[in-house]
Amino acid sequence: MNSKTLHLKIPSQTEKLFTVRTFIAEAAIMFGFDEESLNKISIAVDEACTNIIKHSYNYAPDKEIEVIVEMYNDKFEVVIIHNGKSFDADLIKSPDMKEYLSQYRHGGLGMHLMRSLMDKVEYKNLSDKRSEVRLIKVLPLKVNK
Repeated sequence: MNSKTLHLKIPSQTEKLFTVRTFIAEAAIMFGFDEESLNKISIAVDEACTNIIKHSYNYAPDKEIEVIVEMYNDKFEVVIIHNGKSFDADLIKSPDMKEYLSQYRHGGLGMHLMRSLMDKVEYKNLSDKRSEVRLIKVLPLKVNK
């Protein structure tokens, strides 16, 4: 099995999200994703980190977010670890978009967005009071024409 792991730690500040997006984009390119796929991955990771900063850390700027990229075979996994407030992702249901738009609502689409952009999204509460978000994207098979 051919694998590679990359690590990044940032303080819980929204102005550091550019660093995360750059880190993810470079890793996705190295892995072989096209621009459309790397944009989807970057948006999903940005959304996950933003949710951690806003909801888990309540904008506290002195906390830490760890971003790990695990690349093996055809699977690209981004693991985001934090020790902020945890939540049960199963309680967040995908919205009815027609109803959502008819009510002129805004916000609250982060989970829906991450699930639509990635092949798999997993949440775990770890035993040491930390939480993990795992975003998985599989590299499409190249078909010779």
